[in-house]
Amino acid sequence: MHTKSTSTRLGEEMGERMATSSEPVKPATGQPTGQEGVDIVGARDFSSGPGPEIMAADTLEGDTVVNRQGETLGEIEHIMIDVPRGRVAYAVLSFGGILGIGDKLFAIPWSAFTLDAGNHTFILDVPEQRLRDAPGFDKDHWPAMADERWASEVHSYYHARPYWGQ
Repeated sequence: MHTKSTSTRLGEEMGERMATSSEPVKPATGQPTGQEGVDIVGARDFSSGPGPEIMAADTLEGDTVVNRQGETLGEIEHIMIDVPRGRVAYAVLSFGGILGIGDKLFAIPWSAFTLDAGNHTFILDVPEQRLRDAPGFDKDHWPAMADERWASEVHSYYHARPYWGQ
């Protein structure tokens, strides 16, 4: 008869607790994520598939973004990678417009989001009017995202700590 080791049983119990918890979790440690990246809430299934801790970026594009008041703010258009640092820098949020016409785009610091894995949405803790007033751009006139001054201003606007200082 084969019995499971104590460490195997404890690992399974921890996985079950993490899978049913609504508290944000950092992969491998089970600790809250804080500012390292996107916090994750909602149902998680660790038994199969790569998500939600590790996901293909294109599976997140098109996801709806809501605020804490439940207002729809838009959707994720692109996920921008800081290639030299190997980090997700921003999600480009599309807001307003109709059928993609007249949309205003916003570079939102990745750490400003919470992923609601159970509902397949992102939560951005920003009132709709603050987003309307935010510095944005259109699809034909992108900002110089590698400019650290611009990046610092964007992070400050969303009260997010710059990822390159972590």
